[in-house]
Amino acid sequence: MSLDYVKFSNGFEKFMPKEYRDMVEHGPFGKKISVSQMGSFKEVLEEHPMCAGCAMTLFIRLAMIAFPNPEDTITVGTAGCGRLAISQAAIPFVYGNYGDQNGVASGLSRGLRLRFGDKPKDVVVMAGDGGTADIGFQQVLHSWFRKERFTTIMLDNEVYGNTGGQESGMTNRGAVLKMAPLGKKFEKMDMVQMAKVAGCAYVATVVPNNPRRVESVIKKAVLIAREVGSTYIQAYTSCNIEYAIPTDKVMEDAKTVENDRYAFSEYVSDEAKQYLTERYGYKEFLAKPAAPAGAIPSKA
Repeated sequence: MSLDYVKFSNGFEKFMPKEYRDMVEHGPFGKKISVSQMGSFKEVLEEHPMCAGCAMTLFIRLAMIAFPNPEDTITVGTAGCGRLAISQAAIPFVYGNYGDQNGVASGLSRGLRLRFGDKPKDVVVMAGDGGTADIGFQQVLHSWFRKERFTTIMLDNEVYGNTGGQESGMTNRGAVLKMAPLGKKFEKMDMVQMAKVAGCAYVATVVPNNPRRVESVIKKAVLIAREVGSTYIQAYTSCNIEYAIPTDKVMEDAKTVENDRYAFSEYVSDEAKQYLTERYGYKEFLAKPAAPAGAIPSKA
């Protein structure tokens, strides 16, 4: 977990595969890159076995580009579609048993702090709605209550897409699926509100059709988790197979869902705002100067 692990040992460069040489020479490690530069550098995730048109894979690509220091990052996941892509990235990946990813991340994050002291080593959990809100619910909530310092990202495709189309707690009420033929009988879980109640310092909802916004929320969440506490991002990443979304309509669906029920939202605690402002120079959280006494407000 440092720039050293992506460098060549003396005399071995010429023996390394071209893909590896390209990653060392043209990858994002040790550099400041942005999603606006996609296509001009070697991404840490390029090849994967995911379905054509998978919105989840696009989101994972964008998220990994947005990691502040990919060379100092470990991802943690569990069973589900997402791990098929996450595990292919040139970033260390820890696979937890189904539902215990936040428990694994808690121990990993604490251990890295003991081992490396003040040098940031970021831990990012990426798991589906089943692994996060259903089977992993207990460990997710308790990691938030304990203020564990890592980021949790829910890849919310609103279904168990990896096992045939069962409903999850995040499936919308009334949705009819192959293995839920009568439709879901209860409402979608409000994990955003639960994250706030549990004390997360940063909570956001986002869809993948706005890369700059995805980049912004990922960076904020990871940076805040370094010192302030738990952060949570809930990303709509449709399963175009189980919901029969044509491949060329996946981004159109994301926009429709964003307008209908998945609008961008962002909660930042006061402590997190102060931290981002003082440590990383985020001007958007600076207190606005008070208007002079007697001044007439300007009309917009």
